[in-house]
Amino acid sequence: MSIDKNFLDKFMKATEFAAFGASPFIGKGDKIAADQGAVDNMRAILNQVEMNATIVIGEGEMDEAPMLHIGEKVGTKSGPEFDIAVDPLEGTNFTAKGLPNAFSVLAVTEKGNLLSAPDTYMEKIIIGSNLPKNLLDLDNSVEKNISLLAQAKNKKKSELRACIMKRSRHDHIVKSLENMKVKINYITDGDIAGGLTVIGDNPKNDIYLGTGGGPEGVIVAAALSCLGGQMQGRLILNQDEIIRAQKLGIKDFNKKYTIDEMVKGDVIFCASGVTSGELAKGIKNFVDKFEVTTLALHKSQKINKTITNIYKKWIYTL
Repeated sequence: MSIDKNFLDKFMKATEFAAFGASPFIGKGDKIAADQGAVDNMRAILNQVEMNATIVIGEGEMDEAPMLHIGEKVGTKSGPEFDIAVDPLEGTNFTAKGLPNAFSVLAVTEKGNLLSAPDTYMEKIIIGSNLPKNLLDLDNSVEKNISLLAQAKNKKKSELRACIMKRSRHDHIVKSLENMKVKINYITDGDIAGGLTVIGDNPKNDIYLGTGGGPEGVIVAAALSCLGGQMQGRLILNQDEIIRAQKLGIKDFNKKYTIDEMVKGDVIFCASGVTSGELAKGIKNFVDKFEVTTLALHKSQKINKTITNIYKKWIYTL
């Protein structure tokens, strides 16, 4: 089964207006208000779509509303059943500080086809396409994975570039990379955008690795399902998070997930820029209109395009 192609524009509008909702707070130092603006607009648009959908990856549990929470029902409650992963504002700090790479993002599958990951950490390793299957493994040493990647890409280790989030928990990985003379591209936040920098004919990075958000990991997997590439992810769970994971249907707490195990079937992925960055240009505000740019992917339709639209402000109808 595949998702009707007409849904792409509707889901794209949800991220476009979410990005617009966050845009008044760019550089204002208030990440909570920015996030709320994005959430309110995304919910308003999603609830107009003729569908019976469930948020399976959101901004918290049900008692943390008004965020788009795990288990929340959206849509008109009639029409096809979808599972949706949302991050109404990826890069709340970037927005508050007026920095690049803030965007609104969602991924959609048919019901039952998205891993419902709790809001916890995930180990990740991501590489591009056109490489031997199952090339790298989370249980390998950093040295072994880099050696395998260099060999597969016919490069010296010192010619590889790794993207990693700048966190003290990654010090051991950084030390290994430095010992091998691998170039390192640090990011401070935003591991969705970071994870996608390994994709394309001339990617900015050769490998993304380290520990980031579990929900963001599933959203990256949704994009990779459309774009190609390889990924392994493993949830890192404490005792409380194990209980939450069990409630979401997760049984193997040490499982290494591939893309196809996190995201099955057809996928729609939309990411609309709030501030300009790796995935899309930022919002441009005019007196009565705004311009928004979106990376739009639809797996079954082989759609991979960047679209710029102009809307009148305060118009929230499909």
